[in-house]
Amino acid sequence: MKKFIFIFIAAFFLAGAAGAAYIYAGQWPTSSPYGVAVTPNGKVYVAEFGNSRIQYFTATGSFLGKWGSYGSGDGQFRYPLAVAVTPSGKVYVIDYLNYRVQYFTATGSFLGKWGSYGSGDGEFKETFGGAVAPSGKVYVADTNNYRIQYFTATGSFLGKWGSWGSGDGQFHSAENVAVTPNGNVYVADTWNNRIQYFTSSGSFLGKWGSYGSGDGQFMYPVGVAVGANGTVFVADTWNNRIQYFTSSGSFLGKWGSNGSGPGQFRVPMGVAVACCGTVFVADTSNNRIQYFKRSRQIKMESGESGVEPTSLGRVKALFN
Repeated sequence: MKKFIFIFIAAFFLAGAAGAAYIYAGQWPTSSPYGVAVTPNGKVYVAEFGNSRIQYFTATGSFLGKWGSYGSGDGQFRYPLAVAVTPSGKVYVIDYLNYRVQYFTATGSFLGKWGSYGSGDGEFKETFGGAVAPSGKVYVADTNNYRIQYFTATGSFLGKWGSWGSGDGQFHSAENVAVTPNGNVYVADTWNNRIQYFTSSGSFLGKWGSYGSGDGQFMYPVGVAVGANGTVFVADTWNNRIQYFTSSGSFLGKWGSNGSGPGQFRVPMGVAVACCGTVFVADTSNNRIQYFKRSRQIKMESGESGVEPTSLGRVKALFN
């Protein structure tokens, strides 16, 4: 009987720890943020689509620099919607209505570009999102061509997958993409209200989600990001919240509601997670970036032990 009670209480507390919401840690203002990315050293890059520029900040929002203006020249943008960074600091930008990808140094010096309007290999129709794999491959959510394309770091076409529909490996407005440390690719299949995931070359692995506001349901998810431990974060845009899951889609937790207070959202479009675990959210209609941390992370940063009171160790202590 004692063993049964122990197992029950342990399961209860572990489930609570896994599902606990992230804690609001701070925010800073930025105009019409859509995409957000964070480097291993903590710099945060923001794609401001209304201002057609990229700004970058420290992890707590101190301004570091910016580049870009409206236009179609090198280093100009027509509504940048996504930004991705490599461990070495190279910055890739999805240049929405220029139908291209541009890439830059960490401080915004132009390095190169590729893409044009169309449905051929290396062409785009209103692409919304992109991500860089640890291997250096660049994945692009080619939204209105209903597919994912991927390229070398300098834009040479490597492959593609997807078509219009609701079947496995099909998309109805794939609006963002994220890549795990082992190379798997997660896609926010926005108008199908689901997440699909694939191997690095596009073989279907799994999916989850449906329309609604329950746990694991979505109302037009746009942003997706994957943490170093494989946790998948989704900007559940019209539900004004962030949900997070295991790598195979088991629900872990959520936070947020409609509003402009700390920890609330109005149409969150982008999400990024730092290697330390901090989650950054492009709170688009509130014109700000918010960031969140787990209580364990806050304790560790403050010099405390970082051990949660609902840990299995405490449960064991109840029976000593």
